[in-house]
Amino acid sequence: MYDEKFLDLLERELVVALGCTEPNSIAYAAALAKKYAKGNKINKVEVIASRNVIKNAMSVGIPGTDSCGINLAAALGIFAKDLDKNLEVLANLKDHDIENAQKMIEMGLVTVQLANSPKKLYVEVIVETEDSNSRVIIEDIHNNVVLIEVNGKNIVDIQKSTDKQIFNYDLTEENLDFLSVDSIWEFVNHVNIKKLDLIRESIKLNMEICLEGLDKPYGLHVGRSIKSNMENGFIADDAANYATALTAAGSDARMAGSILPVMSNSGSGNQGISATIPVVAFAEKLDSNEDTLIRGVVLSNLITIYIKAILGRLSSLCGATISATGACCGITYLMGGGEGEIKSSIQNILGNITGMICDGAKAGCALKVATCTTAAIQSTIVTLEGNSIKSTEGIIEKNPDDTIKNFCRVGNDGMKDADKIILDIMLQKSNNNSKTIL
Repeated sequence: MYDEKFLDLLERELVVALGCTEPNSIAYAAALAKKYAKGNKINKVEVIASRNVIKNAMSVGIPGTDSCGINLAAALGIFAKDLDKNLEVLANLKDHDIENAQKMIEMGLVTVQLANSPKKLYVEVIVETEDSNSRVIIEDIHNNVVLIEVNGKNIVDIQKSTDKQIFNYDLTEENLDFLSVDSIWEFVNHVNIKKLDLIRESIKLNMEICLEGLDKPYGLHVGRSIKSNMENGFIADDAANYATALTAAGSDARMAGSILPVMSNSGSGNQGISATIPVVAFAEKLDSNEDTLIRGVVLSNLITIYIKAILGRLSSLCGATISATGACCGITYLMGGGEGEIKSSIQNILGNITGMICDGAKAGCALKVATCTTAAIQSTIVTLEGNSIKSTEGIIEKNPDDTIKNFCRVGNDGMKDADKIILDIMLQKSNNNSKTIL
């Protein structure tokens, strides 16, 4: 009944991205502003971003640069030429582009400040040249351009624009009432597998960066450390540790600035990796057929999208908790679980890892990804033993859809001050550091 709606949702929420999506969003806005500005000499680039964007963009590696920083992301966007690549806008930058971006920063041409906006995801970039100034605003979704302005005049009617470089989603009119655990389960079991090439692509892309993370010493080497300890016998060489090592390795690589793209989920590459790879790893160990694998990965990604649709793009809760909930469902499906077991899996994992904070995108995210992947597997094991957290406990309700709403209420209402405190801590460190991370 809802097949086309689900397929459209997957097309919208599973997007190829290069590096962390917050710096990409900043770079994309800067690239658009530069495109519409008249004149070649850049006098100033001003970035105005929401608290959550700043938190996630401050410390994460930018692909191909061995560096991080909001100002660097914006400066690189000025020299980006592949606007049609969307969230891969920083692909194909040359060494001289990076050098020129660094020079702009050294000259003090790029500034960053906190936006006075209620939006969790808000990016505004103003580019001033000797001839004009332009302004681009992105809201709610990482590539959702809502304003392009030159010299104070809105020059593009985005609602009617046919420019393929501009993406606009009217979230207020979007009807997601069809989303529920029941409807997702029905879709997963009845969708024509031939319509799911996007899922095959997500498996391919995300496996590549995970294998890259196992092969090379990125970030904290979380995935490689788990793998090496499996090999030396310190921990078991089993499906659980293999899935955790592989998934964490992808986060290691992505957070450290790997130039490999990933298939993101709901605006997050780490969520894309951790919703997909644990299921793929278990399918490999279980020798599952392709049909079962694809349906398991679809289930995982849709549960992740469902929760994020309620919680929002950016939050004070760690996104790995959400994608791990999806992965838990996917693994349970691979191991023979039915709809009842899927629902119990959601209850078990959300009764476990709810409350893990997001303190920005960074190398340490790989540890959180590993922790949440392990929790997903543990929850599956408990579920398949016939056990589930009772609705009399904590945030758990009889209906997992209501449990999900409680989880999102904790993030959206209960932790409003957490983001402020976390960013204050991060900014204080930045101010005390001779080399600013803004």
